[in-house]
Amino acid sequence: MNDSKISVRYSRALFQSALEKKILDKVNQDMIFISEVCKIPEAKEFLHSPIIVPSKKAAIFHKMLGDNVEEITLSLIDLVVRNGRESYIPAIARVFIHETMKHKGITESVLTTAVKVEANVKKQIADLISEVFKTKVVLKENIDADIIGGFILRVDDNYIDASIRNKLRKIKKSLKEV
Repeated sequence: MNDSKISVRYSRALFQSALEKKILDKVNQDMIFISEVCKIPEAKEFLHSPIIVPSKKAAIFHKMLGDNVEEITLSLIDLVVRNGRESYIPAIARVFIHETMKHKGITESVLTTAVKVEANVKKQIADLISEVFKTKVVLKENIDADIIGGFILRVDDNYIDASIRNKLRKIKKSLKEV
């Protein structure tokens, strides 16, 4: 089965259950927490380790997450581990968070610049995106000195690359064609 289908199916099942039980916000916080935990190198190694048996992995998850997460979240973790798909937990969390934001009418946008952008400029960009896409916006900022200047903006599947690096790449390509 396709990797993305696996994570989508598990996350949608959790999403529907959380929605029915009216604990969507709590479970969303759980998935944000799990997503952050899964970014730790030791946690990544633990998830992909074939040496650790599933029952031990489940026990470690219970100790690691303990009382910090909802029972339904732990049940999903148990199910995923029991089925040998624990390596999909970060993707399941990512898909769940995205589904929750979509359900609430929030669009996540990413602004990449070479230097930090002032708060008022970020607010103007968020307001513009909100107006154009008719949605609430969560604007994340990435700083990447390699783009030299300008910006790269990603809103859902829309991508605007107005960076100096991209312009230089286009000039180089056109010069090679001549």
